[in-house]
Amino acid sequence: MRKLDRTDIVILNRLQENARITNAELARAVNLSSTPCFNRVKAMEELGLIRQQVTLLAPELLGLHVNVFIHVSLEKQVVDALARFESAIAERPEVMECYLMTGDADYLLRVLVPDIQALERFILDHLTKIPGVANIRSSFALKQVRYKTALPLPPNGLVVG
Repeated sequence: MRKLDRTDIVILNRLQENARITNAELARAVNLSSTPCFNRVKAMEELGLIRQQVTLLAPELLGLHVNVFIHVSLEKQVVDALARFESAIAERPEVMECYLMTGDADYLLRVLVPDIQALERFILDHLTKIPGVANIRSSFALKQVRYKTALPLPPNGLVVG
């Protein structure tokens, strides 16, 4: 268990805003010298708080214009069927997110494809061929109103681990 203080929270927020920030810039932003700032970041990485650093791309500039939410129901919600479905979905690059759900559907997928034809190929050639899939319902996102990757952190710190 480790308590994250306000400085740790500011460090995490700055890294969420810009993972490419240099250690020197980060240290200045949190009023630390470089070595203690580096050590704090390293400690949070070792705790598993910082999983990875990524570059967020603009999907529309890459021709990925169709953002679809797909509700999938399985014939049976048993361990083998869930594992088989999750394994098959993990292999599909167009599946951006996948959640095991409560409610009407067993899974909610967010799929990003260039066009309707690509969506049709994904559904017919891949999704419907996963053993145990019983029902598929799709909803198209007309506009992305909000998208963020930064987690909401309490400003005064918290205990982790």
